[in-house]
Amino acid sequence: MAGHRAAASMLAVALALGVLAAIPAAVQSIGVAYGVNGNGLPSASEVVQLYQSNRISGMRIYSPDDDILQALSGSNIDLIIDTGNDQLSNLAASVSNAAAWVQTNIQSHQGLNIKYIAVGNEVPDQGGNTQDILPAMQNINNALSNAGLGGIKVSTAVQSGVTTGFPPSHGTFSDSGSHMPPIAQYLASTGAPLLANIYPYFAYKGDTTNIRLDYALFTAPSTVVTDDNGNQYQNLFDALVDTMYSALESAGAGNVGIVVSESGWPSAGDAVATTGNAQTYNQNLINHVGQGTPKRPGAIETYIFAMFNEDKKTGLETERHFGLFNADKSPAYSINF
Repeated sequence: MAGHRAAASMLAVALALGVLAAIPAAVQSIGVAYGVNGNGLPSASEVVQLYQSNRISGMRIYSPDDDILQALSGSNIDLIIDTGNDQLSNLAASVSNAAAWVQTNIQSHQGLNIKYIAVGNEVPDQGGNTQDILPAMQNINNALSNAGLGGIKVSTAVQSGVTTGFPPSHGTFSDSGSHMPPIAQYLASTGAPLLANIYPYFAYKGDTTNIRLDYALFTAPSTVVTDDNGNQYQNLFDALVDTMYSALESAGAGNVGIVVSESGWPSAGDAVATTGNAQTYNQNLINHVGQGTPKRPGAIETYIFAMFNEDKKTGLETERHFGLFNADKSPAYSINF
């Protein structure tokens, strides 16, 4: 999540400068990312029970933790498992390395509804090993196929900074996303979606002069941006997602879908990181994603970041306040799934 601020704000400057009539939103089942960088967090089995009691239908975990995977067995919760960026070079090196990873982290666990494996999360173009993402994806895909697990889709998670362009229909992959077109084309060949971390919060924070807070919070009373293709945008989330769709099209991968693998709003740490704004954003997100975007109507599979406030996270104070729940399992604020 750390790479969002500058990159998302640069893109969103343009997205905010342009002008969807309000459409009643369908409530859509939604997932929540489960981070573990906090003190005193509940046990994995308690967390799974918390998901179930709140009717949260999907979970994303950032590494294949044995305790979490065991607790999820038989839960019927859909799952995104990240490999971890530290595994990319190893997984890219050979199919046998990928097969060992699949054996240890996937095949050894039963009763799981694994939908996606995220090979890398927001791998930076500067100092990151972006060249390893595609071969690692290919090796994991081959290992899954050889294990009879070809129904699990393999992708990578990116942030909005890999795209550029305004209005949304002009989206392309940016210089920092120069590694993305071959990945997009590979996803097109496998039928897997692109996992996209979409944060209007970071975009707003990066350019409060040109981006309205209500546009970022889904509370704008009318159209804010009109695309030159006629699409109208009343919220920044849709504009960011549709810019990513346009980038996929520009890379020759227009049939690739998008799963929003992270989105959220912090409840403390700066002037707009309040419980009120966090509740407004996340509830509106839940209520909105069932209808899709102007470019791609239809429900968008979406995962809120995150399940818990994580007080061991480094960086800005806001990084520790993205949770829907506190460590004692009490709600950080009221949300209806």
